[in-house]
Amino acid sequence: MRQESGRSLIEIIGVLAIGAIMSVAAIKMYGQIRTTQTRTIVSSELEQLVKNVKLLTGARGSYAGVSVDYLVKAGALKSPRAPIGGDGWSVQPSFDEKTFSINLVELSSGECEYFAIKKQPWATTILINGTELNGTSNCFSTNTNQVSFIVE
Repeated sequence: MRQESGRSLIEIIGVLAIGAIMSVAAIKMYGQIRTTQTRTIVSSELEQLVKNVKLLTGARGSYAGVSVDYLVKAGALKSPRAPIGGDGWSVQPSFDEKTFSINLVELSSGECEYFAIKKQPWATTILINGTELNGTSNCFSTNTNQVSFIVE
């Protein structure tokens, strides 16, 4: 009787299945790392934006006239594109011009939850879909969330 050496088809399929499972796990982990990195970068950009607004308007003692266009023209923003979410975002002073808000729109539920959980130290108040953050996130399951940061 002749003896064969080598692998059977079942063994090869098993090895390929294990490789596929490992690849899917690696891709999922990469996506999570990328999401975390994007959110960290956005938080940093928003903090820098707050510092720039305070530097630009500090001498006036008022946030009158603050807007995305003003910040782009003053060099505080590189472009009018939103750091995250839709491009309908805004930066605007309050009625008394003593505070200003950064309003991010068209955020996914994950992005909304991130800002609901991770309090930004530079923000005095956070509004999620028009409601002040008070322990519950109020985030929608669709990509229509709005988060507003009120800054003094």
